[in-house]
This record gives sequence, C-alpha cells and structure tokens, in this order.
Amino acid sequence: MPRYAYERLSAQDNSFLLMEQGSVYMHVASTQIYEAGPLKTAEGGIDIEAFKRAIHSVMHLIPRYRERLKWIPLEDHPVWVDDEHFNIDYHIRHTSLPRPGNDEQLKKLAARVMSQQLDRAKPLWEMWVIEGLEGDRFAVVSKLHHCMIDGSSGVDMARVLMSISPEAEWPEPLPFLPRPTPSGLELMVDEWRRRINLPLLAIRSFQELSSQTEDLRYEVVKRVRAVTELLGYAIRAASDTPLNGPLTPHRRVDWLTMPIDEIKLVRRALNCTVNDVVLSTVSGALRAYFQRRRVDPDQLDFRVSAPVSVRKEEDRGKLGNKVSSWIVRLPLGLSDPIARLEAIHQVTQDLKRSEQALGVEMLMAAAEWAPATLLSLGSRATSGPINMIVTNVPGPQIPLYMLGAKMLAMYPQVPLLENTGLGVALFSYDGRMFWGFNADPTLVPDLPEFVRAIDESFAELKQAATLRAVRSQSVPGSGGDAVHIQAPSGEHEENEVPAGA
Repeated sequence: MPRYAYERLSAQDNSFLLMEQGSVYMHVASTQIYEAGPLKTAEGGIDIEAFKRAIHSVMHLIPRYRERLKWIPLEDHPVWVDDEHFNIDYHIRHTSLPRPGNDEQLKKLAARVMSQQLDRAKPLWEMWVIEGLEGDRFAVVSKLHHCMIDGSSGVDMARVLMSISPEAEWPEPLPFLPRPTPSGLELMVDEWRRRINLPLLAIRSFQELSSQTEDLRYEVVKRVRAVTELLGYAIRAASDTPLNGPLTPHRRVDWLTMPIDEIKLVRRALNCTVNDVVLSTVSGALRAYFQRRRVDPDQLDFRVSAPVSVRKEEDRGKLGNKVSSWIVRLPLGLSDPIARLEAIHQVTQDLKRSEQALGVEMLMAAAEWAPATLLSLGSRATSGPINMIVTNVPGPQIPLYMLGAKMLAMYPQVPLLENTGLGVALFSYDGRMFWGFNADPTLVPDLPEFVRAIDESFAELKQAATLRAVRSQSVPGSGGDAVHIQAPSGEHEENEVPAGA
C-alpha cells in the first residue's frame, strides 16, 4: 500500500483546465438570493461565522473542496491531492452592498467576481456572502472551476450544502486530517504503471461492450459514425457574428425569471420538450437582437452547444464531469415562432437518433490515452466551432434552506468559451425557471437588450401556442373539451432537459 493518496483527473475534467487560457475563464458560477431569516444579526447583517460553520460541517461529504491540483512531471497531467494548508476563510468571502442594495448593484458585483480567475495553487472554489440587499435579503455568489463539477453534480452538491427543512440541524465539523501528498517521482512511477496497463484496460472495455450488446458490429459502427459526425462539425466553421471574437478579462451578468408552469403550458400545447421551448425562445431573441444590430439573421449559420448529461445512477453524488453535448443549428431565418420551434424539435429528434452526443464520449474516452497537447486540440474540437452555449439544468421543485434562510432564487452563469461572448444557463427550482446570462461587455455592450429580447420571444411563443390550443378546442367534434397533448414518447415532464455544464 502506498503511503500517499491522490486522484487522477479524467481527460474530460482536465480538458476544462486546458481550455482556460488568457481571458478564457473556465469557472461555473451562480448567484443565489436568500431571505435573511435566522441568519440576520442584531446589527442587520448576516451571521458569517454560522454560515462558515454550516459549510465546514458538510465538507467531509465533498472532499474536493479541500483538495488542490498537483501535476505529474513530464506528463503535465493534474491530480487531486489534499491541501495541507486549507483555510476556509480564504474561500468564503464576506462583503456588502451599499445599503439598501438593489439587484442591479448585485449584478455588477457578481460580474466582478466572475471576472477574476481562480487561484490554481488552492482548492478551486469561492463563495462570496453579500449582505445589504434590500427586502431583508442576502446573496451568495458561488464560483467553482468546471474541472470539479458539471450541472448535474452541481445540483447534487446543492442538496448537500442546503437542507429541505428550515429546522434542519447541522452537525459539528469533523477534524480535517490531510492525507500525505505523493512526490513528483512517485507520481511519475504510478503514471508509467498506468500506461503499461492501458492495453489490458482497453481489452476489458471491449469485452464489457461485447457482453452488453447483442450486435457488436452495430455498436462499433454507431460509435464510429458518431465521432465522424462530430468531427464533421469541427471542420466547418460557424458564421461570424457580433457575439463572437477575442475575449477581454471583463464580464457582465444579468438574469430573468419565468414561471415553469408557463413553459410547460407551451410544451404541452406544441407537443415538444422543455428544451425545445428554451432553444426556440433563444432563437427568437437572437433573431430580434441581430436585427437591432443591423445583422441579417437569414444569412447566419448560428450554432449553440447544448450540454447533455451522461451521468449514470452510480455517478450520483460524485463531483467531476459526466457530460456530452449537442451542437444545434438555430433557425434564425424563420420569423414565425411556431415554425422555429417545429424546426428545433426536428433537429433535437434527429440528434437523439444520430447519437451525436456519443461522439464526445468516445473522443473523451480516447483522450485518456493522449498526451496533454493532443487533449487540448481534442477539447476544442468537441466544443466547437460554435457561437454560444445554452445549458439547462433541472433542479429541485421544493424550497431549499441554508440554516433556516430560504433560497429564493438561483441564477446560473456558464463560462464563456474561446471567441464566444455570450452564454445562457437555466436552472429550474421551486416552480420557476431562472435564466442566467454571462457576457463579455466588449462583444455584448447591450446585454439588457438581449435579456429583454428573451422575455419578448417567450411571450410571442406563448401567445402563438395559446392560439393554436384554442383553435384545436374549436375543431368540430371536440366537444369543447380542454386539449391535453401528451409529451413525446420517452420524455418526462419534470426532468426532460439536457443537464449541462
């Protein structure tokens, strides 16, 4: 038994480290807004010491929060080791808005937090507790590197950091005893052993695939086709738009809230998925936004990356990334909202049949064999070329509490990839859909205009869906009964969206 302990990052986790260069920051974030509740102090602030104790008390359940990166010499591949100098005061920051602070001031502060790269010499996370928000509220801006977490594991972690009951009791923090860190030589020796065993692991994986399928030839052909299709996208450039270009270090964030019931109403009326409604709404907003910026949307080959969770049941509760993606062409040339949604629904159905997401999985599996330089090229191929990311993560539909303080909202922010100046992330929680927008203000100087276009696009789609439902009810022989259209086969109303990055 070795005297030390560490965990090697998967190729996919490492790819998010390799993507981070210059002004491309690969941290995911969210702005959570809470009622002050029992955390309010006599002076009107927030009891930061109680907040720290609560986080500290569950840290043994998320050990990654007390681990830092160490690199294997020569291989330049990272591993997780315990941080022997871990200090929770470095990671949980306490600040305030000028009282009474409003949401616009909170957005500016969240943007400044998003504009700062995480320190790779320490565990890759921060929490900024922000008091002074009007309406007897406070906020928490959480920031974690994408190499630690994807959308689904983020939801699992939220359930650890918060409780479903305002009366939940928090245990006393357990003592932290960091495990010994391997030396560089020990890491190199372990890596050489791993590489020697790779052919044997490949044979075992092939044998497992053979035992799990009745038609091995079909499975192999399907995987080759998926990779070929993905690489075909990678060599064909998407259109150049005002949203795309070199990134600056600066960020701007904004957000929007919608009732989930209204989105599901459209979903049922038009016999599609929630994700179709989201992508159609984004398409309508982009069409209007480009027209305002004097760009003809009819001429654009505009592509978005829509992350898709491939997390299995045995992966529940684990950090790290188990995510693939769809590359979706948005029909910006269509002016009719119903036509846009039908076109997107056809595209997403084709993507499900084509197994495009399997192509990303295959490339990431092959990347376990590849050196860091090839992995860097591969990670760029699997993420583009695209114009932006749209990711949608289903969350719990019941209230969550932090030491009795109810979480009112959670607005996610997805990182901006190279040359993509705008990212859209959604999180459903407690009956509402929370839209979070992250942008480079140089490329998107008018982010509130795009947010307004999202609101208007959904209103237009909802009105068109309502009119179609009314017409369906008036069809002779319907008897005037309310129309209920079933969801497409295999779809689930509460959890039907790709769970993303």
